[in-house]
Amino acid sequence: MRAFQNFLKSGHSPTLFAAFLYFACSCAIWVLNGAMAPFIREAYQLTAAQQGLMLSIPIVAGALMRFPLGVLAQYIGRKNATLVEMGLIAVAMVFGLFFVHSFHDLLAMGVLLGIAGASFGVALSLGSGSFPARHKGLAMGIVGAGNVGTAVAVLVAPPIAQWLGWQAVYGAAAIFIALPALVMIFFAREPQDVNPHATLRDHVACLFEKDGWVFSVIYAITFGGFIGLTSFLPSYYFEQFGVSKVQAGQLTMLAAFMGAALRVVGGWIADRWGGINTLTVVLGVVCGSLVLVGFSTGSLLATTLLMMLCFAALGAGNGALFQLVPLRWPAATAVAGSMIGEIGALGGGLVPSSMGLARQYLGSYAFGFLFFAALALLVLALLRVMQASWTRSWVGRGGRAHAHAHAAPSSSVPHFPGVKA
Repeated sequence: MRAFQNFLKSGHSPTLFAAFLYFACSCAIWVLNGAMAPFIREAYQLTAAQQGLMLSIPIVAGALMRFPLGVLAQYIGRKNATLVEMGLIAVAMVFGLFFVHSFHDLLAMGVLLGIAGASFGVALSLGSGSFPARHKGLAMGIVGAGNVGTAVAVLVAPPIAQWLGWQAVYGAAAIFIALPALVMIFFAREPQDVNPHATLRDHVACLFEKDGWVFSVIYAITFGGFIGLTSFLPSYYFEQFGVSKVQAGQLTMLAAFMGAALRVVGGWIADRWGGINTLTVVLGVVCGSLVLVGFSTGSLLATTLLMMLCFAALGAGNGALFQLVPLRWPAATAVAGSMIGEIGALGGGLVPSSMGLARQYLGSYAFGFLFFAALALLVLALLRVMQASWTRSWVGRGGRAHAHAHAAPSSSVPHFPGVKA
């Protein structure tokens, strides 16, 4: 407890709380269509493929919008960028309340929901930028735990939709986003960290390296799987097991909460056991649990327990991956983490789409689970191949930090012909 108090005193804790709340509320709004999918599918008589497309668009749009929001933050500041984004979210929710009347309107609404999904990089930079270098990892972990907002969405949105109608949920969200906006205005301050703004070259630098793409692929499984399955599960529980729409949200909440809670724990375990070792176990558990889910389509209890296990592994994997990021890019942790987050989040859009296609053309969601399990296995194999070179250059055995200060490998700052450093 004393160590945590010292951590809070070392930086500006109100800004950290504001960043966490902003990210949590944004995550909740990002997955609203997934939380209300049983209601929406019933209203528009959607096919399984159409439903998968509807659920994928907010995830993909959110990933693609992270970069423009980051650029905006460079010009107007991170705090101001969050306020602009939350204002746009409120406008988007008003559109959903009054102007969604068809499936095509619904797809447009999915793009607008992506505005909320753009918050990741700015939230982490705002929260961690308010603390000294020795505590940035913990600060990033606390802000990142704001993905608990997804669990809140799948728990709260269905009862409101059942009570007032599913479009009224958008109206409630427009009011809801005022809370983090007010906290941001009155309690947060723009961090004064060194070199807070990244150039375009800095932002994409890690993607000119093989390691940057490997990290992004891993994150596509861990975070992409987390957000994609959170959006998909309410529909799956409702259709596969015949539970009520509200119960489907409650069952999804159990899994989503496990994933959010284990993110910080995953980083803590990775600090002590090594990020590579932790990710090895994570990917193995994800693969095994999804295979078993594919063969447990007749048991609600088994599916619920297996999904909780899968989400716990996904959450721990998110924390473990970001334990490795500052070790690999010590001088550019924020920008590398932001770009990895952007590229990796795109993987989440694959989950609902593949599930819908599997259901419509192969007759069972089980094939979608098996497909994602196979991807997790391939990424596990990639991780094991990369382990040898990583432990020879920039990280200790199993992915532990070296006991002494360790400089970034020379490739961590790639040379661009004709561009001065």
